[in-house]
Amino acid sequence: MKATEIFSEDYSPTEDEDFMNDRQTEYFRRKLLDWKHELVAGSKDTLEGLADGTRNIPDVADRASEETDRALELRTRDRQRKLVSKIDAALRRIDEEEYGYCAVTGEPISLKRLEARPIATLSLEAQESHERREKVHRDD
Repeated sequence: MKATEIFSEDYSPTEDEDFMNDRQTEYFRRKLLDWKHELVAGSKDTLEGLADGTRNIPDVADRASEETDRALELRTRDRQRKLVSKIDAALRRIDEEEYGYCAVTGEPISLKRLEARPIATLSLEAQESHERREKVHRDD
């Protein structure tokens, strides 16, 4: 069955259908690909802006302000680059039919969680447990 046969633009996954059926899988694949496309396009815009923005600014305060803005933009893009890697990993999990299942428990991750964070690898309960353990180690 082709992806276009199982997917329509107005489709939204629901709890009353089989978990990670073909329609849900294609829905999340498209969601991830669209997100990745937006991030990559934004990165290209940043690179072009940085290339255009290399100019000599005589005022020290203005130059410092521009350098701060550039540093912030580069940090943001670095976070987005890492996010693209996580999106690619989620797309691999879709191809391997492991997407949507908790990496710790193997249980399905809720559709609400996947909608909010399509790169999620842990169920809400496993994520909360992980964060509690992290906090304990941080507080030591």
